[in-house]
Amino acid sequence: MTNSGPKDVDSPSRLIDERIEELGDWRGEMLARVRALITQADPDVVEEWKWRGVPVWSHAGMICTGETYKKIVKVTFAKGASLSDPSALFNSSLEGNIRRAIDFHEGDEIDEAALTALVHEAVALNLSAAGRRKRSSS
Repeated sequence: MTNSGPKDVDSPSRLIDERIEELGDWRGEMLARVRALITQADPDVVEEWKWRGVPVWSHAGMICTGETYKKIVKVTFAKGASLSDPSALFNSSLEGNIRRAIDFHEGDEIDEAALTALVHEAVALNLSAAGRRKRSSS
């Protein structure tokens, strides 16, 4: 038996919990709120921890990441350029052909309904792409 402790100590969800706690300011609160909205929008979401410390939420492919910087919390949607954004949440990484991001600053309010809609649409897009890949490989 090793001294590594319980299996879930280094689980992605636990690492995200630790990141939120270690931030200890508005960024941690914002990341926690974004995380809660994502997991409420898609109860089947999978939390991952990639690239030396970036929370990632996936379902049949990546939905989005939650990066924290000194002055922003950046939520980057992996296929954001393919999503409709009628509420104009995307305010960063607008020049690319694939990703789109939302930069949250201290004091910003989250349009919960619009963010939830983006998550739903991203999951639907991932599921439709996964379905196409399965059919084409059969």
